[in-house]
Amino acid sequence: MFKLAPSLLSADYWNLERAVTPVVEAGAEVLHIDIMDGHFVPNLTMGPGITKALSGKTNAILDVHLMVTNPENFVAPFAAAGAHWISYHIEAAIHAHRVCQQIKDAGCKAGIAINPGTPIAALEAMIEHVDFVLLMSVNPGFGGQSFIPSTFDRLAQLGDLIERSKNKPFIEVDGGVGPANIAELYRAGVSVAVAGSAVFSRPDPAAAVAQLLNLVEATHE
Repeated sequence: MFKLAPSLLSADYWNLERAVTPVVEAGAEVLHIDIMDGHFVPNLTMGPGITKALSGKTNAILDVHLMVTNPENFVAPFAAAGAHWISYHIEAAIHAHRVCQQIKDAGCKAGIAINPGTPIAALEAMIEHVDFVLLMSVNPGFGGQSFIPSTFDRLAQLGDLIERSKNKPFIEVDGGVGPANIAELYRAGVSVAVAGSAVFSRPDPAAAVAQLLNLVEATHE
């Protein structure tokens, strides 16, 4: 089942409840929460407080994306705050398997994220252990960037890697997702698409969610 994950990075923090509620009611089943520390990426965002504020007040899955150095230090606080999924970067994890196990022990789904410049082969040792792979389709750090077209080649490589694996993690894509590419991403094997500015920068975010979901649904017709 395909899921749309609006990214709160592009939402109105001043009116977060007002921003989030309509997109969830429009069919967005996941809320993507980008955590940046100013070290792993050149930006600084939110801490566990936003996740805690959302937890219990929405039916959406809270999808925490750790773009941080030392991700092992962030797992427990975000799990305690109510995260359902937690992903961390292969580039940032010295002990990637240990972080994965931390996340699972905390009761969350564990995801491994990978940047556009990192070979898909870097995931080989972890593909048997994670619940999902978060494939970055922009260089992480800022919203509103353009989708990198070579992502489709990387999706094919990732699909081959998963096909050879006994484990079958689902694929999430993050960055530059919008009406022009969401259907093709779905056809390429993406189960969860993160959309930030394509939702929250539109005049009617709920209508934007409906449009994106309809484009995916149309692939079945």
